[in-house]
Amino acid sequence: FGAQALVRDIVSGVFFLIDDAFRTGEYIDVGLAKGSVEKISIRSLRLRHHLGQINTIPFGEIKNVTNFSRDWVIMKLELRLPFDTDLERVRKLVKGVGRDMLADPVLGPNFLQPLRSQGVHRMDDSAFIIRVKFMAKPGEQFILRREVYRRLQEVFYANGLRFAPRRVIVDGPAVLNDAAAASLAAETGEPAATKG
Repeated sequence: FGAQALVRDIVSGVFFLIDDAFRTGEYIDVGLAKGSVEKISIRSLRLRHHLGQINTIPFGEIKNVTNFSRDWVIMKLELRLPFDTDLERVRKLVKGVGRDMLADPVLGPNFLQPLRSQGVHRMDDSAFIIRVKFMAKPGEQFILRREVYRRLQEVFYANGLRFAPRRVIVDGPAVLNDAAAASLAAETGEPAATKG
């Protein structure tokens, strides 16, 4: 049985390598664990999780592989804006931020498509939910996302735009004045809520 497991691990590893499913340095998820590929041996894969721990997984136990480090990544961000916001103005401001970031000598090369507005994605009780997106090189999207949020906040505030706060609406029992409460109590025979 040990020999069968070894053969299964080796054969599975050969097929993963033929398929070019992952390479050293790429960030992958194999279901059992996820992390950066540190080492590929003849029968197993060693992954370094982003929190530091190392997982060694035999190839025969891997059912599927999700690779987060290939070709490109699309990042979609949502912004909550009040209903009275000028949406065309928002679109132009987002486009300007995207243009500026693309021209940045440090950040620009990490974009594959610039930041742009996708307009209103949905509405909730208190705000428009605007979606913006960009395409980036894998692994760079989180740095770019942080900078996008920072720059959008600065540009919006400089142009008098504010983000909408979250609001919760709670329906409660009506509060009556003393006269109305007394009248209701007389009709029902039960005490009613008053302002006092």
